[in-house]
Amino acid sequence: MILRSTLTSPYGRLARIVRQEKGLEDRVEFEVVTTRGEDNPYYVINPSGRVPSLILDDGTCLEDSTLVCWYLDNLDGAPTLHGPTGLDGLEHHRLVASARSMLDGVSLWTREFLYREEAIRSQTTIDHERGRALRMLDMFENEMENPVLTGSLNMAQITLACLFASRANNSPDGFTWRDGRPKLSAWVERISALPSVVDTTPPSRK
Repeated sequence: MILRSTLTSPYGRLARIVRQEKGLEDRVEFEVVTTRGEDNPYYVINPSGRVPSLILDDGTCLEDSTLVCWYLDNLDGAPTLHGPTGLDGLEHHRLVASARSMLDGVSLWTREFLYREEAIRSQTTIDHERGRALRMLDMFENEMENPVLTGSLNMAQITLACLFASRANNSPDGFTWRDGRPKLSAWVERISALPSVVDTTPPSRK
């Protein structure tokens, strides 16, 4: 099997952390790809061009980090990262959904700065995502003692790690996630020391 992603995608990082936590490095090869440009050979493998993608041994392409992480966690028949089954897993899935919502919004906000010149950036989008993110930061500051976030590693924790670990405060401009949030800041410091989080730290963008 081959896991493909860029080194900077937080969604690819989700899958890379799961791959390492499940001890799948020898079974699942990792290949770095690029996702933009005409005639990109990656589009033949995954027509959407999104990452991560996981190519199974029979050639099937799994796309989307949620699916890829679920598959990798279940590959050994003993999933550990996706919470209890049935309604017993509701609290875990609630926090995964909230963490994913913030990750999606901040990623959209960041792309406005990465891929649009200042003259054509959407201030409406930036303001909307900034407001959403700041509200959710306050929510998570109050959730940091939740057993889902203090217990054994799971997808809620991994999703938050991919959002915060190695991220400077005020990046993007206005995402002041550390300010006035000591519990969140301390939690991020702890999760950032996890070997799989350290090993998947994205390179600095030039």
